[in-house]
Amino acid sequence: MEEKQFKEELTKRAMQFGVNLLEEQQNQFYQYMQLLLEWNEKMNLTAITEPQEILTKHFIDSISVVPYIKEGDKILDIGTGAGFPGIPLKIVLPQNSFTLLDSLNKRIHFLQEVVEQLKLENIEAVHGRAEEFCKEDRREGYHIVVSRAVAKLNVLLEYMLPFTKVGGKCICMKALEIEEELEDAKKAIEILGGTIEKVEEITLEDTDITRKLVIVKKIKETPKKYPRKAGTPSKEPII
Repeated sequence: MEEKQFKEELTKRAMQFGVNLLEEQQNQFYQYMQLLLEWNEKMNLTAITEPQEILTKHFIDSISVVPYIKEGDKILDIGTGAGFPGIPLKIVLPQNSFTLLDSLNKRIHFLQEVVEQLKLENIEAVHGRAEEFCKEDRREGYHIVVSRAVAKLNVLLEYMLPFTKVGGKCICMKALEIEEELEDAKKAIEILGGTIEKVEEITLEDTDITRKLVIVKKIKETPKKYPRKAGTPSKEPII
């Protein structure tokens, strides 16, 4: 896929979610893809290596949550991996503050390189587990907490809701079939101080790729005992 074609298609597809990409942003996305492919030869960042698929399954998929974010929102991306959805969101929302959290240090080195090369500001890439990162200065410190396919909802929300300000939102980017997960997560959502605001099904234009966005609003403070110590939420989920 030639650079010109990549930028034209990305710009056209981003409009589905109300995003009008400037030339600088188009350049940043193209540079990000090149860095992803370059680093992927040295370490396992993504199984998706075709430019067309990167454009759709990583970039446009990440942009799909833009309608839920307001200017000025402070955003945390938990389990960001190679930077999804955090880096694409930062490119299209340059005025917002971002924290990207991942438990694998080599991914953080990659993300720090991306931030430097793309000249992104007001963004940090941090090595750590959500259970250990949720200290007093971070607890309930974010308007939006987002995560893409990290864990089942009852586990994922124990990572996410303690970071979320009361009145803020968790955006869980999930696969299509989540009815059982939603049922299993009811108790966890209540205990952790949330309520399901919306479950939206999104189909990416010109594709058959469909996913669910589970939007959980924080309505009261999360009890101090959550998140439990590292490893416990996944081993002993709230049910």
